[in-house]
Amino acid sequence: MAKSTMDNNALYKKKQLTPEEAVNLIPDDSVISIGMRTASPPALLSALEKHIRNGFITHLKVYYMRCGKVATETIFQEDLMDRVRPYSSMLTKDEVKLANAGFSKGEKYINYVPISFSRYPQIIREQVEIDAFLVTVAPMDKHGYFNFGTNGDYAIELSRHASRLIVEVNENMPRTAGATLLHISEVDAIVENNMELAEESPKEITDLDRKIGDYIVPLIPDGATIQMGIGAIPNAVCEQLTKKKDLGIHTEVITPGMIKLIKSGAVTNARKTINPHVSVFTFAAGDKELFDFIDGNPSMFCLPVSYVNEPQIIAQIDNMISVNSFIEIDFSGQVNAEFIGHQFSGVGGQLDFVRGVYYSKNGKTILASSSTAQRGKTSRIVPRLKSITTDSRLDIDYVVTEYGSCRLMGKSTTERTLALIEIAHPKFRKSLLEQAKEQNFI
Repeated sequence: MAKSTMDNNALYKKKQLTPEEAVNLIPDDSVISIGMRTASPPALLSALEKHIRNGFITHLKVYYMRCGKVATETIFQEDLMDRVRPYSSMLTKDEVKLANAGFSKGEKYINYVPISFSRYPQIIREQVEIDAFLVTVAPMDKHGYFNFGTNGDYAIELSRHASRLIVEVNENMPRTAGATLLHISEVDAIVENNMELAEESPKEITDLDRKIGDYIVPLIPDGATIQMGIGAIPNAVCEQLTKKKDLGIHTEVITPGMIKLIKSGAVTNARKTINPHVSVFTFAAGDKELFDFIDGNPSMFCLPVSYVNEPQIIAQIDNMISVNSFIEIDFSGQVNAEFIGHQFSGVGGQLDFVRGVYYSKNGKTILASSSTAQRGKTSRIVPRLKSITTDSRLDIDYVVTEYGSCRLMGKSTTERTLALIEIAHPKFRKSLLEQAKEQNFI
């Protein structure tokens, strides 16, 4: 039974600490986890950095996904890597730079943990004892509830798995519907820090992005439920979907492009087979306009990643359309979405949706990217991959570049090879055809 308002306020004051006092709760030799992206707590991580530098922590393991500059400018600095051990399952560019700095000295600064996003909370809970979870939340309401706001993802579950839960309260964090409530009785320490939330500005949409979108939009029928990744191509697709009717949203991430699509009236969620009438997501990444839109909006449902990305849940959604990007795809249909000569990102939720959509009635998986990389120097379509993210060739369906779309499902290896070469950049088609013959694909 929830405590009275007076009891909640008294409990709040009792648990309220300075950032320096709060990080004192973290043992010398410990394992912690932190909120990802917008939910990474700047005041706590800044205090934790000083705590480490002052010698109060000599060995710290950190399990997390995509923390951004909030962590790389505090606890994940190169001169702290003898005491701090990052265990990441989704890297940022800054973490890649840090990892490379370590490699140049023969050191291992970043420990990459390959886990599909949907399984992340379960696997960490089963295999890792977490001493403290640090996360940014929205202020407590009159009933004693904080709100996870932009980030349900793994925070909803791992925050309750940790021995101690330390929250950084920020009045700018939006309050979202769904499974985002956190009662003060579950919290061990409270720090207040009202600052602007870290924003992720949408990438500018180019004519190339729109051309790719032109091939994707016809594949999405009225009444479809969509999942979009982050980037200019998904935003271009959203821009072109505004004339569709009764679209639904069940997506890992909610983005500015999707917010504009909702505002256009194309999204009603009326024809979704599960969670009708609400847009479902597990984290939000964007700007203040996005934060304002989801704040107090009962139609924007933030749920744990173990539900949103669970393939068996996705499979229950009829007409589920998943749109994601790739770095490379080979002739057999295997996909690389995380390596550029080195670990560049992470597995994320792409494989979750590929697996789930495969069993969705009338579902379609669409993988889309420009035909070339490195400013046209290399082809994204290659004979064989060295590194694989989506290794189930049986599950890959539609592939799209600016030169067209092709469907791989049900095609032989030879047919796949020829279809992919047709949507490769023209300057690479001849060499790809020669390599295909040399390697007996055709």
